Amino acid sequence: MEKKNIDWANLGFGYIQTDKRYVSNYKNGAWDEGGLTDDATVVINECAGVLQYAQTVFEGLKAYTTEDGHIVTFRPDLNAERLEQSAKRLEMPVFPKERFIDAVTQVVKANAAYVPPYGTGATLYIRPYLFGTNPVIGVKPADEYQFRMFCTPVGPYFKGGAKPITICVSDFDRAAPHGTGHIKAGLNYAMSMHAIMEAHRNGFDENMYLDAATRTKVEETGGANFLFVTKDNKVVTPRSNSILPSITRRSLIYVAREYLGLEVEEREVFFDEVKDFAECGLCGTAAVISPVGKIVDHGKEICMPSGMEKMGPVIQKLYDTLTGIQMGRIQAPEGWIHVVE
Repeated sequence: MEKKNIDWANLGFGYIQTDKRYVSNYKNGAWDEGGLTDDATVVINECAGVLQYAQTVFEGLKAYTTEDGHIVTFRPDLNAERLEQSAKRLEMPVFPKERFIDAVTQVVKANAAYVPPYGTGATLYIRPYLFGTNPVIGVKPADEYQFRMFCTPVGPYFKGGAKPITICVSDFDRAAPHGTGHIKAGLNYAMSMHAIMEAHRNGFDENMYLDAATRTKVEETGGANFLFVTKDNKVVTPRSNSILPSITRRSLIYVAREYLGLEVEEREVFFDEVKDFAECGLCGTAAVISPVGKIVDHGKEICMPSGMEKMGPVIQKLYDTLTGIQMGRIQAPEGWIHVVE
């Protein structure tokens, strides 16, 4: 199969329209059979539930070319399960797990020419999403929905290596204590846009959100979970009912325990503790781990001992091991790698 004529080495993290996408519609209490389409346009009523009351949830995963030339995706079953939990929370119909994984396979196969070659640093980003389509003027769930999945080739999240970033403690709250922080709903991300733009305007790369109830505990950033390393190499991740359950974080925890033999704690992390950690990172699909070099709390700087030049040693090992598993250089745990072709 001939690849598209794309400058893979210089791809940014943005949208490029590919040939095929998957669409299935929910009407009269059931999903239709669904299938691939060439049409990248979504046509809905002006009063559609998604436009009026933000009834939409989404996922994000990647397809890779492995060292031995296979095209694979990473743990798509967990994306299907998380989409199910998100849909239930917003009173939307669940798109079945088996059909979700089948849609991933169909979309990636149909767009195999867009899957970047091994070694380029680029990947194929896959975006499944679900939204209310019929007119809704009273505040209530829609009756009809559409599930769509498209893909786009993207470059590495970091150009020239993963340099440590500087983040700030946000004055805004990411999620209410019993709200929707634990699901991947579009409304959560819309709410974070002003906060992240404020951070950028003030010279910071990201926000650190504290818990809304007490503002004493670390939660997450707008789009990634935190991961800390103590001075004795223990991996610590915050636990909270309003944190999104990151698939990358769950995978890194397993890698830390089972591949690297590290002790791991999933617990409440108080902001007062942050100054005592040796390393800090943000973990998510896009970058795997983004190292944090400095945290600024209203002018007071917390400089991580790992510095501003490169990843700390433990985070580097975690990054190298997980990306090695994804790219086929390291044997994966059973069920983690879904081979497309």
